[in-house]
Amino acid sequence: METIYIDSLFLLNLVIDYLLLRCTAVVCGLSPKRKRYLAGALVGAVFSVAVYLPGWVFLSSPAVKLSVAGLMALAAYGSEKSLMRCLLTFLIISAAFGGFVWCITLMGGYPAFDMRTLVLSFSLCYVLLWLTFRFRSARSDRQLVTVELTFLGRTAVFTAMTDTGNDLRDPISGEKVMVVCPHALRPIFDGFEELPFDDPIALSERWNAIAQLQGKLRLVPYRSVGESGMLPAFRADAITVGGENRPMLTAISVRTWGDGFEGIL
Repeated sequence: METIYIDSLFLLNLVIDYLLLRCTAVVCGLSPKRKRYLAGALVGAVFSVAVYLPGWVFLSSPAVKLSVAGLMALAAYGSEKSLMRCLLTFLIISAAFGGFVWCITLMGGYPAFDMRTLVLSFSLCYVLLWLTFRFRSARSDRQLVTVELTFLGRTAVFTAMTDTGNDLRDPISGEKVMVVCPHALRPIFDGFEELPFDDPIALSERWNAIAQLQGKLRLVPYRSVGESGMLPAFRADAITVGGENRPMLTAISVRTWGDGFEGIL
């Protein structure tokens, strides 16, 4: 008879469900809400334990499993407008992960709950999903949208390009970062002494010397083909993209402009 340790089963499912919910959020381009993902993972972990309790075998039915997946998605993404899209993406990613576990179990001879099986399965699943969505993003048509950014009571309106594969995120919060060229933000910084946007270190010193701007700048690391470095970034009071509120950080780069656009989403 196979022995199942409830505490190990609970912790293992808690970690896996959290990673799956987090991966879904990344694929769907959501701002990270770690506490909500943890709440969703708790639902899944409790369910994984309840299935093995005496008299609770009925929980293993497909209908119940689908209902629990819905509860997990509701807990994790209930505040998002695209809840159904998040749920479907979560189901696809979970199915892909389960498929990898099954394949590796068959090929490697490892048990399904072996840590090597789970780590390898999740790694392969994540890489495959990343490549798939990155390829789709690279092939998609470039779209231009109107962005309205408000900061310090001033507003700048400019055109940004989306669907470019931009995956720049704040390493601390995991939040998406929009990159904008300095002249698009001229209505906001007009009247301040000239700021050296092409030199992040000098900009940081000058920025923090201005009372209204003090403490509102951070540096975000970036990496692109053949180069890497730091971009100055700040948190706007409000950002709307195509009329829809989209909270995110705004990084400034003198190289971010092109034919018909002044920013990249």
